[in-house]
Formats: sequence, structure tokens, C-alpha cells
Amino acid sequence: MFKIKYGIRLRVTLALSIFSTIIVGTLAISLYFAADDIEEAHIKQIIEAEMNHIVFHFRQLTNFTPQVGSSLKSYVIRNNKEESQLPRHLQNLDRGLHKIFYHDEETRVLVKYVDDTKFLVAYKIGFHEQRQREFRLLVILSLVGVVVIAFFIGYLLVKQVTDLAERVKRLLPANQNGQSLVTNNLHCVSLSQPGQDEEVAQLARTLEDYQYRIMRMLQREQEFTANISHELRTPITTILISCELLLAEQNLSGKTYARIKNIEAVSTRMGEQVQALLFLAREQALGTMEPVAIAECVFDAVEPFCEEIYQKKILLDVVIRSGEVLTLNRQALYTSLVNILRNAVQYTEQGFIRVSYSNKRLSIADSGIGIEPAFMPFLYERFFRGSKKTQGLGIGLVIVKRICDYYGWKIDVESSPGHGATFHITFP
Repeated sequence: MFKIKYGIRLRVTLALSIFSTIIVGTLAISLYFAADDIEEAHIKQIIEAEMNHIVFHFRQLTNFTPQVGSSLKSYVIRNNKEESQLPRHLQNLDRGLHKIFYHDEETRVLVKYVDDTKFLVAYKIGFHEQRQREFRLLVILSLVGVVVIAFFIGYLLVKQVTDLAERVKRLLPANQNGQSLVTNNLHCVSLSQPGQDEEVAQLARTLEDYQYRIMRMLQREQEFTANISHELRTPITTILISCELLLAEQNLSGKTYARIKNIEAVSTRMGEQVQALLFLAREQALGTMEPVAIAECVFDAVEPFCEEIYQKKILLDVVIRSGEVLTLNRQALYTSLVNILRNAVQYTEQGFIRVSYSNKRLSIADSGIGIEPAFMPFLYERFFRGSKKTQGLGIGLVIVKRICDYYGWKIDVESSPGHGATFHITFP
């Protein structure tokens, strides 16, 4: 279901618009219905004033003849003959106020008797009805205008805040898109702008200070991880070189050769784990994007485990055509494959390990012990291991998941206890 996201600007604008609509709408509705009463009172006042006028002058002069206008007509009826001379719709009306519709036009008629003389005042109210319609239209247009103006004012009131929010949202440690503040060799994005209100400027300065402290923390973390990386890689490199030199010597016993190979394998694995731990800490790219031959990368990832696969007599089946190439980060793919294949080799005592590729989907299947359903929710959690019998830190699948999320790959797994597991990596 589509869900609308309400930002601060829209919320403030809607709140101001709704408040203005309620206040002005209440007044508009009151005026809308009060207009009827006002017009009715006005019409009644005109008719009664005219009636009093002709009665007064008749008493002063009995042969008084009222003037007849286009909308207001007055009559003095002294006998039946004068009654018959009245317009048909005004004849034979009793005393009181009457509403008469003639030719689709409403006429108010007031009839009054003084002694034996009948007085009649007829008033066409079409002008009042037109004025009432115009007034109601004016009320409606005013209400709409107030709502539009309130919406526009509310939109402008929070412009500074939303502009600040947009700049904060685009903050990056090395953002060069906006103005920069250079503080202690750190490039921070300037959030305060000329013309800001004091409250908004204070908020911007606070965020700038917070940004600076975060970047200082990131800088210290990067320096620390760089130092750790150097301190760890140097001895590992030394160990690997020493292993190569020792393996090149002649007359090594079989036991000594095996021990040196074991040291070399452990050191290589340690170097991979250091690289993976640095990726987890920094979440930075492991390399550059380049065309990668999938089959070649798979064989490179399998190589560290060939001896163990041979010893367990596991069938390794790589079903990938040699021409399959994808543009991606080779180191990222290699690291992901190494971690998945390591689990496959560790948890498989016999049977097969099959790696296949089709339609941008790379699958690694094994016939190992499988994964318990209860373990599935924790599969990508740090330091979680499905079995205590295997070696490892429990971060292999965590690294794979982080890499997939970083590069937009999709990873999923199919497994059942005793029937192995199949990991799928789908590339965009």
C-alpha cells in the first residue's frame, strides 16, 4: 500500500492551513447562513417602512395615490372595483405577509387593513437574491483564498528549516557539493547561511559542531584501523615470505614440509580475516569495478581449500561457462566466495560442493549437515556459529552480507537439516 511521507514543511503547512480553515471556515459558515436572516430583516424593514409611509399619507389625504416603482409597488384599495384592477396575482389576499412566485420571481406582499381601507405593498426581491448569491460566492472565494494564502505562508515559514534539513541529509565525510568549513584539516559542510533566523542559525551551528565531532571520531578510527592494518599485515607478510623461502629449501622432511604449509595456510587466512575485519569496520570499497570472469574468480576462491576437499574426497563441481563476465568488484566477489566456500568445506564431510551461474545468479550448494530452521534468523549475526565443532570467528557470513548490501547484491539461502545448504548471490 502506498504510504505518503509527511515532512516537517508539509506538516507545519498543513497545520497552519487546517487551523486557518477552521477559524475562517467557522466565520464563513456563520456569515453564509446569517446572510439569509440579514436579507429577510432588510426586506421586512423596507416593506413595513413603505406600508407605514402610505398609511400615514392616506390619513393626511384620503385621495392619496401611492407611486408605483419597478420593484416596490404600493396600492390603496377602497372598494371592490379597485381590487379587481390589481394584478391577478395580487388580488384577494388576506392581511399579513405573503410570498408569491410570479414568472419565476419571488414577490413579498404585505396586506394591512385600516378601518375599511385595504393597503397593499408588493416588493420584488430579485435584487436581494442576486446580492445574497454574490455575497455567498464572495464568502466561499475568501475561504479558499485564506486557505491558499495560509498554505503558502506555512510553506515559507519553515523554508529555512527544511533547507537546513536537506543540507544535513546530504552530509558526507568528503562532501564537496556545498560550501566547506576547514577546521583542523577536516573538511566539514557549512550549514549556517546568511539571512537565517537566530534559532535556525543556532541549530545549524550545533549541527556543524556535531558534524565536526563525528568527523574527528571517524578520522581517529581510520587512523587506528590503518595502524592496526599495517601492524598486522607486516608480520603476516614476513611469515608468508619466510614460508616461501623455507619451502624452497631442499631435503625437507615430509613432516616439516606439512608444518610449513600449515603455517602458510593459517597466515594467508589471517591476512584475509584482517582484510575482512577492516571492511566491517570501515565499510569501504574493497577495490575497483572491473570486468570479472566468474569462473576464474571461483577457481581462485576454491584454491585455498583444494587440499581439504581432496582429503575429504568431496566432489567439486563448477558449472560455469568460461565466457561469463560481469562488471563488479573482483576482491568483493572473491572475499564473498571464500567465506561461503569455507563454510561449505567445513560442514561437508562427504558428497559434493557445486558452484553454478546463470542469469546473473551465482549459487554455491553443498551436501553438508545443513542449517537448522531455528538458526536462520541469526545466520548473518556477528560471532554466530551453527556448530561448535568447526573453527572460525563466526563473522564469515556477516562479511558476505555486508558486501552484498554495500554493492546492491541480493543474498539468500535454501537449506534443511541433513540435506546441505545452497547460497544464492543475485547481481543487479
